[in-house]
Amino acid sequence: MNLSQSVYLSGIGSSVPKKILTNEDLSKMVDTSDHWIQTRSGISTRRIASPSQSTSDMGVEAGRQAIKDAGLEPKDIDIIIVATITPDTPFPATACWIQKKLELGTIPAFDIGAACSGFIYLLDIGKHLLRSGNYSNALLIGAEKMSSIVDWEDRTTCVLFGDGAGAAVLSKSNQSNTGILDTLLGSDGNNAELLYQPVGGSNAPLTQDNFAQKKHFLQMNGREVFKHAVKVMEKATISILERNQIQPQDLKYIIPHQANLRIIENLAHRLNMPLNRFYNNLDNYGNTSAASIPLALNECYREKNLKTGDLILLVAFGGGLTWAASIIKWNKEL
Repeated sequence: MNLSQSVYLSGIGSSVPKKILTNEDLSKMVDTSDHWIQTRSGISTRRIASPSQSTSDMGVEAGRQAIKDAGLEPKDIDIIIVATITPDTPFPATACWIQKKLELGTIPAFDIGAACSGFIYLLDIGKHLLRSGNYSNALLIGAEKMSSIVDWEDRTTCVLFGDGAGAAVLSKSNQSNTGILDTLLGSDGNNAELLYQPVGGSNAPLTQDNFAQKKHFLQMNGREVFKHAVKVMEKATISILERNQIQPQDLKYIIPHQANLRIIENLAHRLNMPLNRFYNNLDNYGNTSAASIPLALNECYREKNLKTGDLILLVAFGGGLTWAASIIKWNKEL
C-alpha cells in the first residue's frame, strides 16, 4: 500500500431529469409561494424524475459522462461505489444495477448511505482503495431520487428537494501533492432522528398503518438541522484547513452541500469569506442529497472555473447526522 500515492478526479459527469418543477408549480400543490420558498431557502426550481426513471438511470448517465471525460472505457473501471439514500431496491445495491447497465463487468460494486455527505465519503473510500494497489480507476456516483421519499403535501420539506446524479472517476497520478490532498469524515448518531426516514427498514417495516400515517416519507426537524449544519460545516472546514496549513484565502472555491442558501451565507459569515467564493447551483436544483456536491462540482468544472493548481474545498452535512470535508488540488482542465 502506497499511502502517499496521489489520487485525482480524472473524469466528472452529472445527470438531471428533464422535468423542471418551479416554485410557482409548488404553490398550486401546497400552501406556499415563490417568495416564501426563496426567502427561506434560495431555491427557485428543482428537477423531478419521471415515475419510470430510477436512481440508477440517472447514475448511469452521470457515470457514462465521467468515464468519457476521463478518456476511459467502461472496461477500464476496476470498482464502482454509489452513495444514495434512495436506492432502486433495498438490495442488491444500486451500484449493481448501474454496473449491469454500464456493462462494467464483474468488478466490486457496493453502496454507502451517508446521505448528503455521501460523495465526500466516497472520495475518502476511493482514495484509500486506489492506494491499496488493487485498483487503478474507481467510479464514484452520488445519485438520488428524493422525490420518491418526500411528502408532497408537506410544504416544509417538499419545496427543498430535487433529483439528480453526479459522478467522478478517481485515478492514480504520477504527480506528487495533487488531487485529493485530505478528507475529514464525522457523524453523530445521537442526532439521527433530526433527519431520517422512520419506516421501511428492519426496525419498522412498511405496513398499511404506517403507510397511511406517511411515516415512510423523509422526516426533518428543520430548525435543529439548520443549527447543526452551520456548526459542523464550520468546524470541519476549519479543522481540515488547519491540519493542512492552508488559509481560507488560498482556496479558489468552497463547494458546499447545496441544502439552503441561508446555511451557505451563515458559513461564509463565520469563515469571514465572501459569498462569491462559495460555488452554488442551489437555485436550479434544490437539495439533491448525495448528488449535490458532484452536481455543483461538475458545473463549476464545465464553466471552466477550475484551473490546474487551484485549491478547492468540498464540505457537507447530512442525515446521520454525518459531515465531511475534502481538500482537492485541481489538476484537470477542459
